[in-house]
Amino acid sequence: MRKRGAIVKNIDPTLVILYFILVLFGWISIYAATYTPEHSSILDISMSYGKQLVWIATALLIISVILLTDPKFFSTFSFPIYIFFLGLLLAVLLFGKEVAGSKSWFQIGGFAIQPSEFAKFATCLALAKYLSASTFDLKKTTSKIKAILIIILPAILVLLQNDTGSALVYIVLMLVIYREGLSGNIFILAGITVAIFLLTLLIQQIYVLGLIWLIILFLIWIFRKSKRTIFLLIFGGLLASGFTFTVDYSFNNVLEQHQKTRINVLLGIEQDLRGAGYNVHQSKIAIGSGGFSGKGFLQGTQTKFNFVPEQSTDFIFCTIGEEWGFIGTTTIILLFLFLLIRIIIVAERQRSAFSRIYGYGVASILFFHFTINIGMTIGLIPVIGIPLPFFSYGGSSLWAFTILLFIFIKMDSYRLDLL
Repeated sequence: MRKRGAIVKNIDPTLVILYFILVLFGWISIYAATYTPEHSSILDISMSYGKQLVWIATALLIISVILLTDPKFFSTFSFPIYIFFLGLLLAVLLFGKEVAGSKSWFQIGGFAIQPSEFAKFATCLALAKYLSASTFDLKKTTSKIKAILIIILPAILVLLQNDTGSALVYIVLMLVIYREGLSGNIFILAGITVAIFLLTLLIQQIYVLGLIWLIILFLIWIFRKSKRTIFLLIFGGLLASGFTFTVDYSFNNVLEQHQKTRINVLLGIEQDLRGAGYNVHQSKIAIGSGGFSGKGFLQGTQTKFNFVPEQSTDFIFCTIGEEWGFIGTTTIILLFLFLLIRIIIVAERQRSAFSRIYGYGVASILFFHFTINIGMTIGLIPVIGIPLPFFSYGGSSLWAFTILLFIFIKMDSYRLDLL
């Protein structure tokens, strides 16, 4: 067994190095996105890049605290931490400050903090604790429901804050339950539901119904010898048909106007280059103008003249594309992929089920943020306003991702203490 004093020496160096590389690139990108000649010093704390340096410095303090904490603390107090952040999500609905239409911030003097960012690691801890318990049995319906409720509760509270993007992040934790044995049919069902929803928006309802039953009849012919399968196919076809009749109502009465417009713009149903489609249009221009090697550091015209809104937060990736081109964007994407692959490798070597499951929670959340944020900036996904990990400006985002990752790094450093 290792000596306690040697714990820092056993942290995974690859994860730590990747973290600091991404944070450094993020800080430089924020500087490039908001640079002004009047405030040219990257250390100027009156500017966003100077403030980001303060967040990075405080993140180092957070890392130190985590590395000095016994990892048993996170397992023992998983549910109390989870309940605490659920309480904060409730409190922000009552006492929070509204920013950009979302009531999801606590304002303390000149400092604002977003509880939904921190609730992500708390939900990962609670889910890992429950799934690793000896009483958990995925074959039981009650166990499945309880696991899903752990994910859904914070998502609902965040949705009530009118922050749809952050609420969707929690749903990706279903991948963790899938890793632990949940049937993949739920993801197939979700994919079919999304496909029917989009097809009903794009073409007439009668054609969607015809396509559904054409597929059902084809499958019935394939499985014609199984009466049970035929029954399930017919039942599924009836449900799918019924769902098509609810699409128009849901789209027009449930979604907010800006959400409907963003979906219509993405699907090409309407053009709104001066409104909902403006951000994405300018972002694609910025990324495309970078070409293969980019315009050069601090030479981006789209970002320098503020053509791209939110260029230091949700659309930070377009700054990389404009100034560093294909080479820069590919490098950042590869760094994120290396980070995700390394997290999964480290998760699989854990001797503790709790640590393994938590590791998959970390990978799932980072994967969702990474793919959705970049997808938004290049027009593949509707804009839902979530940050690019370690890149987007903001203390809450940086601190939350730092805590999320380094709790796992700390857990991994103790794996050799387990028999």
